[in-house]
Amino acid sequence: MNTKGTGRGKSSNTGKTRKTTGASKSSSKKVSVTKTTQSKSTKPASGLTKKAIKAKSRYIDFKEKQKKGDPLPTFNENAVRLNKFLSNAGICSRREADVLIATGVVSVNGEIVTELGYKIGPTDVVKYDGHTIRAEVKRYVLLNKPKGFITSSDDPYGRKTVMSLVKTACKERVYPIGRLDKDTTGLLLFTNDGDMAKKLTHPRHRATQLYDVELNKPFDVELADKLLKGIELEDGTSRFEKVEFVKGSPRQLGVEVKGGKNQIVRRTFEALGYEVVKLDRVTFAGLTKKDLPRGYFRHLTEKEVAFLKMS
Repeated sequence: MNTKGTGRGKSSNTGKTRKTTGASKSSSKKVSVTKTTQSKSTKPASGLTKKAIKAKSRYIDFKEKQKKGDPLPTFNENAVRLNKFLSNAGICSRREADVLIATGVVSVNGEIVTELGYKIGPTDVVKYDGHTIRAEVKRYVLLNKPKGFITSSDDPYGRKTVMSLVKTACKERVYPIGRLDKDTTGLLLFTNDGDMAKKLTHPRHRATQLYDVELNKPFDVELADKLLKGIELEDGTSRFEKVEFVKGSPRQLGVEVKGGKNQIVRRTFEALGYEVVKLDRVTFAGLTKKDLPRGYFRHLTEKEVAFLKMS
């Protein structure tokens, strides 16, 4: 090795040269060693060309990523389990549908099907007890709920329910996802999609909701940390994700919560000694009430439905 220009004098000892050369010289030597090793490892040893070795390595990488026991991916999104199809059509629950299938009273394309987990396509003809079954069209209706309506399908006391506000939305029977109490206004989503309803109300999903809150007295700013850290209620801890104050109004603020506990915002502020005078849900699971007047409803767009399914 040529040691001229290192500023350390001549030396025939390679080890000494490594010690006396600068950090940049040492790093460059390591890089050159790595390159030499790589060139030796890529030398064809079995008579294969470089192109064949490269293709083989890609195949090996793919096999390593494919774990044993992983189900094969399916690309037929229109296929649905027979028991789910019967449940969506309003015949019975999925568990009851399994019983019907096992007893041999359900046919697909003229043939009796008793296999649990059997999947059907959009063109298959399903019959139960001799009658053709047609699945309901999925509907998603967003309502800007006014004050004075309870979130219930019907009421034995004759009070006004939110169902009267969406009765003209579609011929299919839809149900509200979650609840808003009688005095709370804002967004309420209706659907006949059972899977969607379970997803948005499941504790692990915890749909994000933003509320505008008006209190009976000015809110103490120092209590905002308690809302963020969590307040113990009788049914668990209530924790807000965000707390923002409205400028010029110490009694008004915006809070963001996740989850669907009953009257969570009202009960949380009551635990701090405040009374909620007005409560309005302005967003729900990414949906907003923009251009939706109070008491009116609209159908979700395909883009909004796809967003809810992916989120």
